[in-house]
Amino acid sequence: MDPNMLKRLIILLKMNKYIFSYAIILILTIISCSNIKDDKVLFGKLKNGKDVYKYILTNDVCEVEVISYGAIITSIKFPDINNNLVDVVLGFNDLEPYLEKHPYFGAIIGRYANRIADGKFKLNNIDYNLALNNNGTSLHGGIQGFDKVNWNVVSYDSENKRYIKLNYLSKDMEEGYPGNLNIYVTYTLTVNNELKVEYEAETDKTTIINPTQHSYFNLSGESSGDVLDHLLVLNADSYLPVNKNIIPTGDIRSVEGTPFDFRERKKIGRDLNENDDQLALGNGYDHCWVLNDYGKGLRKISEVFSEDTMIKMEVFSDLPGVQLYIGNFLDGTIKSKKGKQYIKRSGFCLETQYFPNSPNTSDFPSTVLEPGEKFFSKTTFKFSIQKK
Repeated sequence: MDPNMLKRLIILLKMNKYIFSYAIILILTIISCSNIKDDKVLFGKLKNGKDVYKYILTNDVCEVEVISYGAIITSIKFPDINNNLVDVVLGFNDLEPYLEKHPYFGAIIGRYANRIADGKFKLNNIDYNLALNNNGTSLHGGIQGFDKVNWNVVSYDSENKRYIKLNYLSKDMEEGYPGNLNIYVTYTLTVNNELKVEYEAETDKTTIINPTQHSYFNLSGESSGDVLDHLLVLNADSYLPVNKNIIPTGDIRSVEGTPFDFRERKKIGRDLNENDDQLALGNGYDHCWVLNDYGKGLRKISEVFSEDTMIKMEVFSDLPGVQLYIGNFLDGTIKSKKGKQYIKRSGFCLETQYFPNSPNTSDFPSTVLEPGEKFFSKTTFKFSIQKK
């Protein structure tokens, strides 16, 4: 038994009775991990000496690399029209840059993706104050969110390398959030080149939850320059306008006649220079779109296409919103995997999620999770080649 695992188990057993169930889960995790010992690759060590491992998912066409730290997707490789393998996500080749300040490359975000105004919300007449880390707001879970912890690998398909399931126990009042939240994330790569991301969670106290996957995509290749010529479709008739702190105002605004209309395929950069107050506030696109057909289960919400590689990515989700962020604050100071620079807008994010600041906006879909309930959500990224 890994001594670090044993130490954590002892700590859990000393906590309240509810945590005991997590201790049982951890025992199962230890047993499971013993079966995947030879199928993981050491990716690096944390400053506390703990190991971070890399796992590979493959279907003989597509290859996905995932590390235990932050449950980060470090690489997605897919063949272009000429059958050249292209890495379509931004990131790093080793652990050290992930431990430094970076813009959430490839990570699982939580407990709450996006921003909460003033880092405050109320549940059951109790006021909660979160860690502030972005212009007086709480962003992406706070100072140490899910992206900055080493997840436990519960199971890994070592034979076929098709899926990996990771787990993290976020303790009561971590970063200010109530409840011991036990969350699982499962990545599955199908024979149809679909990367499925499934979230499951339970809590012992009323809390809020809004996880997302924060990969930066560039379908022309992660070191190829900006993504402004990518063709994008969003199945959304409306979006959420924001204030100067990138917090939704509470209004839902039609995309009709605005630069935010992606209902028909158009280049990401086509309307970026339009005189629009929302583009100015977001320094470009950094907004949440209100997706059509929410409540009807998993449905197609987006499609992106690169004419350089002819790679198409379709996105499916059961969630009400998606944050389109196009790397507005990348400035060339971060080196790419090929030793180049990640310049401004060299990657785009499609962060499927509940709406930002929902706990403080009664008209938005609720993100409250009660004890005894199970949170579940799914997002799928599907890759293919599309000829002109």
